[in-house]
Amino acid sequence: MTKATYHRKGFGLKDQIALELTSEYHSGLIAQLRENGNLLRNGRVTIRLANAFGFCWGVERAVSMAYETRQYFPERRIWITNEIIHNPLVNENLQRKNVSFVPLKNDGTKDFSTIAPNDVVILPAFGASEQELNSLTGLGCEIVDTTCPWVSRVWNRVAKYEKEEFTAIIHGKYNHEETIATASRTKRYLILENLTEAKFVCDYILSKDTSDAFLSHFSHACSIGFDPKIHLRKVGVANQTTMLKTETEQIGKLFEQTMLAKYGPHKLNEHFISAGDTICDATQERQDAMYKLIEPGLDCLLVIGGFNSSNTGHLQEIAESKNVPSYHIDGVERIGPGNTIRHKSKSSRQLKQTENWLVPGEIIVGITAGASTPDQVIEQVIQKTCQLANSL
Repeated sequence: MTKATYHRKGFGLKDQIALELTSEYHSGLIAQLRENGNLLRNGRVTIRLANAFGFCWGVERAVSMAYETRQYFPERRIWITNEIIHNPLVNENLQRKNVSFVPLKNDGTKDFSTIAPNDVVILPAFGASEQELNSLTGLGCEIVDTTCPWVSRVWNRVAKYEKEEFTAIIHGKYNHEETIATASRTKRYLILENLTEAKFVCDYILSKDTSDAFLSHFSHACSIGFDPKIHLRKVGVANQTTMLKTETEQIGKLFEQTMLAKYGPHKLNEHFISAGDTICDATQERQDAMYKLIEPGLDCLLVIGGFNSSNTGHLQEIAESKNVPSYHIDGVERIGPGNTIRHKSKSSRQLKQTENWLVPGEIIVGITAGASTPDQVIEQVIQKTCQLANSL
């Protein structure tokens, strides 16, 4: 069987696609704000833009590679295994360029039977699982891998754990594409979404309780054949790169303290490996910028990004933790009609509608955006917010 041709870099066509990317995603207004200290005054509205927001290097790289792929293979069928990034505008633009999502079977798994040897398959910025990659390799198609290097860095980490027979404790969302891909790089893993679940696991390690409750709780988030009595003796912490940095640090420290208490200082290194910092730079910068943005005081805050974007959701989480009136929206269409806004919060999976979200009088609106949000989307939100506020 012919093996796939694998591409990890672009095709040298950046100059050819530069104008197209600029027209579809860049913004003159956002460029002006950056030059003006991320501050805009318009009528009664003051817009404060976070110091770090929007497209990160890894996202720009993935989108650029996808556009280059279409340019390089103008006549080929092109597929993508998942959303290239978690932004509806970018994914819609790729579909308009006849880049199709791999279809799903009735059980929700991907159906690669439609892919022919002459086709091209793009792997998104989140990466793909080892199982998917093996399936595609056997088809003999062209593979364009846009996986973010920060994600690959975590894969190297869990591969090291595998080699040294440590279980990978992955701080992430068990059904997120990146975490699925990371977990596939090791035979032993346990996925924890938050500090509460980490405390549950650490309490189990220090107790002599049975494993029934444990396995029931984590049945969807652990490797096949996982036995907590055996596989929690040696652990190393890793993470989905877009998680909340402070929580990842807390989880790592908690496991270190737990293994120290159970095995003592002289045997700690035999039972615990420190992962180091594997939260991506862009995620960390945007979280740090969010904390600074909310310090001076805001009347409200808009967090812009796809509803399935993990790093955007954590920006919203920071705002809620500081009791700032905040609204996570995925685009300008969520504002209106009238002084209403449809948004999501940390606790709600359904869209909520808030009335009179722009208060009377002088108003300060903070704005940030996740690493998958184009500048043009941010511009549209700013313009609509100013227009609405000044019309009330």
